[in-house]
Amino acid sequence: MVEAPALGVVYDIDGVLRIAPLYRQWGRLRVLMSRGPRDRRSLLGMQRLLRTVAAGGPADVFFLTTLPPALSRPLLRALRHDHYPPGTLLTAGRALFSGWLVGAGLARKRAVLDRLAVEHPDTSWVLVGDDAGHDPQLFAEFARDHPGRVAAIAMRRLVDVDRVVRHLRPDAVATGAPPLVEAPNGEELLPRLRAVLGLSAVSGAPAIEDWFLTAEERGNPATRLRPWTEGNAVRLRVHGSAYYAALAARLAGTGAGDLVLVAGWRGDGDQALGDRGPTVAEALAGTARRGARLAVLLWRSHLEAFGYHVARNRRLAADLLAVGAEVLLDQRIRALGSHHQKLVVVRRDTGADDDVAYVGGIDLVLGARDDIVHRGDPQSAADADEYTRSPRHDAMVELRGPVVRDLEEVFRERWEDPTPLARLPWHVLPDLVHRLPRRGTPLPEPVPDPAPAGRCAVQVLRTYPRRRPPYPFAPRGERSIARGLIKALGRAERLVYIEDQYLWSADVARVFAAALRRAPRLHLIAVVPRPEHDDRPGPAVLGQGEALAMVHEAGGPRVQVLDVENDEQRPVYVHAKVCVIDDVWATVGSNNFNTRSWTHDSELVAAVLDEERDGRAPADPAGLGDGARGLARRLRLELMREHLDLPDDTDLLDPDQAARTVRARAAALDAWHADGAQRPRPPGRLRRHVPGHEQVRLTLRRRWLIDPAYRTVLDPDGRPLGARLRRIY
Repeated sequence: MVEAPALGVVYDIDGVLRIAPLYRQWGRLRVLMSRGPRDRRSLLGMQRLLRTVAAGGPADVFFLTTLPPALSRPLLRALRHDHYPPGTLLTAGRALFSGWLVGAGLARKRAVLDRLAVEHPDTSWVLVGDDAGHDPQLFAEFARDHPGRVAAIAMRRLVDVDRVVRHLRPDAVATGAPPLVEAPNGEELLPRLRAVLGLSAVSGAPAIEDWFLTAEERGNPATRLRPWTEGNAVRLRVHGSAYYAALAARLAGTGAGDLVLVAGWRGDGDQALGDRGPTVAEALAGTARRGARLAVLLWRSHLEAFGYHVARNRRLAADLLAVGAEVLLDQRIRALGSHHQKLVVVRRDTGADDDVAYVGGIDLVLGARDDIVHRGDPQSAADADEYTRSPRHDAMVELRGPVVRDLEEVFRERWEDPTPLARLPWHVLPDLVHRLPRRGTPLPEPVPDPAPAGRCAVQVLRTYPRRRPPYPFAPRGERSIARGLIKALGRAERLVYIEDQYLWSADVARVFAAALRRAPRLHLIAVVPRPEHDDRPGPAVLGQGEALAMVHEAGGPRVQVLDVENDEQRPVYVHAKVCVIDDVWATVGSNNFNTRSWTHDSELVAAVLDEERDGRAPADPAGLGDGARGLARRLRLELMREHLDLPDDTDLLDPDQAARTVRARAAALDAWHADGAQRPRPPGRLRRHVPGHEQVRLTLRRRWLIDPAYRTVLDPDGRPLGARLRRIY
């Protein structure tokens, strides 16, 4: 019996390092400027590809570079920072700038590979690289000179023109050439490489870290947050009316010794939390009057002259300061950014069992108190502002258990930031005139975690940009929302359901498109606002057009993008920020699916993995052993039942059937409108979303005019330049 040869992986890292040869940096700049919906090039998924092969082979990993041995230590640190698996560094250079700077080094790399083959005579090699440098020729020549020693060649495609490396075509390599797999990114490469190597898609029993980011993967060692907490109870609060009622009841029960923390984008003190009140200002002021410590962080907002809401935030601040609360109007942001987190934390002096936190997309603002009927907020019915007067769909989660302490820490990190709240004269002077505090007083010492309250693991994810001066708790920024979603999408197999206010940006759509190409059974169902009702300015037409073109091109009929109307045919403004993957992993938060929310503004998300299984068929939709989880499945089914007017879950449990049901009901409602709405209205509220770019002709001149406005003002990128060049987060 002959044993199979050992497997080894060689990965040429010169194309992925932050500092690269000049010709590679020029290529990255070209990629950065290339934003077409068909451009799928990125480093997305390369770490996962290497980890999968290393674990499934099993295989040893070797990292090849033309840099000299003197740089071994910083190179290994950089690889660890970018979450590549442990491995051995193969340095082919002799001096720092000897050949490397201008991209030479083919012969030296070849010598290193030949030596590696001699040192490991029983190893079959998987060669991984990209086609922008020497790898095609290097790998082809190595396979030719070492027949039978190469198990596969995996090539990340970066070159625009169709010159797929003549070196790797079968007629250029000796008979018995190794299989070649190609894709623009690692996410699409992985299933093809797994197939040629005969590796299973399932590797052992699923664990929390298969879905959640580890502390290292978060990429922000300065934060005090834990990777995740277990033993939490999570309750859905869909619609503003449900959230406001729960919050009003919770605030009414607070008293002396309690701590109440509120963070928001905007606060309207006159917004009623119920039909008979109280208003936002009354509920919060009552908390302070009863002796609770109330601390509020609101985004200061940009100037009123540009249509922003600083006057409303000042008014609420004045009402609360008058009763002894503390309110900070926080402008510690990146240029043109905002603080967009929505968070309420209540820590009771009566016992940790009463502690609770709320996270999601609903601010304490006019227009948000809508319900499942979606007739709009009754208080705003006569408002002249269409944004506040229109029906609105939104969601929050109520959390109990140890995660409350982590969410308290999110607030404390911002509150304790010593950076001045505002520095520009046109911000500072008005705040001085209105006698707004410039710094908060210290909060009470934190108390221990609340006791376990349920069976959910919760990970707190955030966005903070890299800015100057830096946030002490995120000096290089934090993009764990983007990283967390990318990691979870790496396991998506059957259904991704999202609700989002925007769904812009090719950079964000590229992540979904890669998952759709990797998993041929994967459906994407997205619910967004209707264009003519949306408050987006013209440049957003370009951004959403790029994003939707990319996902439709990747998934074809498996992609459905829809908007919502109520029974009176009025469009419903979708303000929710929800994502459910395979009925396992779910998020509710403040982030939108655009570059701004993933990189530039402050955002906050709760990602949930429920230990409880939903045993209804299909009990394990993805087939990876995760099972359907209670919270994620309940969230998806509750939202889809509402939008489709379905009395039960029968047609929604199976992902394929759910996709067919959505398509059929949306088509029936579209046909009813097309026929003039003469016959009885069919059930359901979803209609096919007609993007703005299909309604507005984007001429070349218009593109040249609106593209800079879209990229710099509407959907800016807050990543460091190195991350932007490599298309990573």
